[in-house]
Amino acid sequence: MTRIGAFGALVALLTTLAWTQQAPPPMSSLERARALDILQVVSGDVRKYYYDPKFHGVDFDAKIAEAKRLIETETSFNMSMSHIAAALASLNDSHTFLVPPQHAYHLDYGFRYEIVGDRCFVTRVRPKSDADQKGVKPGDEIVAIDGHIISRADYWKAQYILSILRPQPALRLVLQDPTGAQRQIDVNSNIHETKRLVNLTFNGNSDFWDLLRERETERQLMRARYYEVGDQLLVLKVPEFYFSSWDLDGMIGKARKHQNLIVDLRSNPGGSVELLKGLIGAMFDRNIKVADRLGRKETRPEVAKGTHHPFDGKIAVLVDSNSASAAELFARVMQIEKRGVVIGDRTSGSVMESKHFQEKQGTDTVVFFGASITEWDLIMTDGKSLEHVGVIPDEVVLPTPQDLASDRDPVLARAAEILGVKLTPEEAGKAFPYEWPSE
Repeated sequence: MTRIGAFGALVALLTTLAWTQQAPPPMSSLERARALDILQVVSGDVRKYYYDPKFHGVDFDAKIAEAKRLIETETSFNMSMSHIAAALASLNDSHTFLVPPQHAYHLDYGFRYEIVGDRCFVTRVRPKSDADQKGVKPGDEIVAIDGHIISRADYWKAQYILSILRPQPALRLVLQDPTGAQRQIDVNSNIHETKRLVNLTFNGNSDFWDLLRERETERQLMRARYYEVGDQLLVLKVPEFYFSSWDLDGMIGKARKHQNLIVDLRSNPGGSVELLKGLIGAMFDRNIKVADRLGRKETRPEVAKGTHHPFDGKIAVLVDSNSASAAELFARVMQIEKRGVVIGDRTSGSVMESKHFQEKQGTDTVVFFGASITEWDLIMTDGKSLEHVGVIPDEVVLPTPQDLASDRDPVLARAAEILGVKLTPEEAGKAFPYEWPSE
């Protein structure tokens, strides 16, 4: 799930051409009509389903009218999508955003980056990528991308623009290594052509099977993984809250065989509320109120049902700046109920409850698009919202640039130490080897 920040700066960034390094082909009349139809459908879904019919006082109709006016004279389909995205972003809601049609290409920049504390660092570099060959290293601080300073406040904007709205064939990076020396590098993306129009007729067509294989690959990369230290400790790494109830039973069954449990929710973007409640309930022998859901027409409690045979050992929860939504709720419930200790970095502050509305244009040949729309605001049992605030760990532990460069994990090592288990940062760094998606 995506994070939304201060909307004034957001609108300016979403609709600027500064990220575009080369002029796109002119938008055809068909693409313009498609963009206007997407605007009409998505804005209609927001008006119908958004949890606050008054839109926090925002004149949403005026925002949509402005987007329509801009699209009617726009020369780029990607920029038309940016105008729609900016209109939705005016609601300043982390879970309400445009999901545009997929591009006719997929880009891999060859490196991963994230916020650590208040600074942005390279965390992974794909071997043999252009970034690797030009000397980009884990532990390098990213000072700027294409002239834009990257900070915690606007980190998500770069992610959203460069990954979803307007992927770029090349990026100009200003990097600072762990010694403090700065350098500028132009990194080329690895470009894979795909299809914006997908043929889903079930007649042996490869588009159907290609989509199916993509989903299988995603599931494999996002599976839960385990690391055991005898019967003393189980580390459960949960990349997202999308798994089966059978998987959940397996997680808890493994946990019960150990004295201590670390739930690693770093970079977990959230997911299913029901699975979140299932994992929370497995830690208690009583029902636990997670939050109050404030909806369009009613308010109702979100309750996790306890179990007669919960995991009853000690618990630590690991979070970072990319932990969002359901991951934040799990961590905060553990704090409020004094069930476990939270360790790591402040979370993203993206805590609403939304539904993805998938739409399409066409019949056999289909263009998919849609929107994530918030249906419920969430208020924790302490009377506070985590939206735009996040979870403050009980103990803040941040990897240093040297840790990132050496693939050490001081956060996991510190959590194990708190639970009375010896685990060095070097050993912790090898617990879950990073897996790159196939190119």
